[in-house]
Amino acid sequence: MDQTLRITEIFYSLQGEADTVGIPTVFIRLTGCPLRCSYCDTAYAFSGGEKLELPQIIAQAQRYNTRYVTVTGGEPLAQPGCLTLLEQLLALGYHVSLETSGALDVSAVDKRVVKVMDLKTPSSGEMPRNRYQNLASLTDIDQLKFVIADEADYQWSKQQLVEHDLSQRCRILFSPAAGQMSPVELADKILADQLPVRFQIQLHKFLWNDAKGK
Repeated sequence: MDQTLRITEIFYSLQGEADTVGIPTVFIRLTGCPLRCSYCDTAYAFSGGEKLELPQIIAQAQRYNTRYVTVTGGEPLAQPGCLTLLEQLLALGYHVSLETSGALDVSAVDKRVVKVMDLKTPSSGEMPRNRYQNLASLTDIDQLKFVIADEADYQWSKQQLVEHDLSQRCRILFSPAAGQMSPVELADKILADQLPVRFQIQLHKFLWNDAKGK
């Protein structure tokens, strides 16, 4: 059992997206990611970080008065010890979510963890890395996110909804890529096409213009 993880940062903020948007949350950002998405806003987490023992990580999370913890990255599942961290947080009674690119196998993630998983759109440059087998591991507590930068992304995302019957599998999030797709334009498209998705905008960028809270 791996008892250490390389950590970029542990911080307390409002959840900026997904179903718990606006809720005070502890974020544990793991270092490292095998992808290089064009719209990535956390490239600082690709390398560096500090190696910490799991008890040290959990002790830092416990400093804050919240029951919500999000494990994010980078790509947290790139470190095998991530699974152990998730299980230990659950054992302490936390509501735990995992933000993952979807490029790595999620089948071993504890079923009580809320998986917030991407399907990489064409503009990301990483669409070939989508691991479609992961869709079978998603349940009604999980969320599947599409970051949409342009019309091609939007049309592709609509196609995935139908092809994989996604709205019957989990919750679907459509998010405009910051600085590339107008939030109003995406909202209007969703309404015009009557899509069974949830529009989301990154609250932390609206409030603080940064990546904190992702």
